[in-house]
Amino acid sequence: MERLRLPLAYPEPMNSTDSSAGDSRASEPGADSALVRGLRVLTHVAEGGEVSAQDVSAELGLPLSTTYRYLKTLTDFDLIEKQHGRFVPGWRLSAWSGQDITRTRLIEVGHSFLQGLTNRTGKVSVLTVRAGHNAVCLRQVSPSADTGISFRINQVLPIYRGAGQRVLLAYAPPAVIEGALRAVSADAADDHALARRQHLIADLKDIRGRGVAVSHGELIDSAIAVAAPVRVCGEVICSLAVAGRADRVPANLVKSLTPVLTSAAEELGAELSA
Repeated sequence: MERLRLPLAYPEPMNSTDSSAGDSRASEPGADSALVRGLRVLTHVAEGGEVSAQDVSAELGLPLSTTYRYLKTLTDFDLIEKQHGRFVPGWRLSAWSGQDITRTRLIEVGHSFLQGLTNRTGKVSVLTVRAGHNAVCLRQVSPSADTGISFRINQVLPIYRGAGQRVLLAYAPPAVIEGALRAVSADAADDHALARRQHLIADLKDIRGRGVAVSHGELIDSAIAVAAPVRVCGEVICSLAVAGRADRVPANLVKSLTPVLTSAAEELGAELSA
């Protein structure tokens, strides 16, 4: 019988003479087709943001040699890219999702929008986006009194530390959240690892419920920050945060800034959607 030719040149299932235990499942009833396995690989890279072939192989239960064949095919079609031995979403995948267009627009309007928010609050204003398993400061504006608590443009930040970063993590794909949970556990002593993991899980749930995140001196000493998600067509595309020094802000900072911040996040989302 003639074998099915799959779209996008996905590798065909190995035949019965292949000794690979993982690929032998292709002949079993109910086993994934080559197309489905290829789509699973693509989804894992898209959601993880930056993964190794070993990561994909372990997560999907595929032999490493088979995983490399799928990754090569997806790379040939510019759906993913190989950078320094790891795989990231390619330009074609980003173009289809509209991510590049949205981020370009965010860069265009970001500075003036943040300047307006800083003028209203007297605090540092920050736009942060997710880049794989990390967060990146896309734009920030600081009043002269608080330049010492600012990030640098394009500074890479841990996605689980700081209000703006945790907002992004709260709405990230499961693979990114699990990676952050592993990182939190690794950062703690053995007797505190489980507690740190459970605390982060509870915090992410609280962020999704309240719609804002709060941090106290997590990345910069004496800094207090409040952050909210910015949505475009229902998808969180960045976080918007305001921050100030603990010795220069009133005790009710979170209460006073939350309505201003959430309103500003809605305004920015509407402007990006226009």
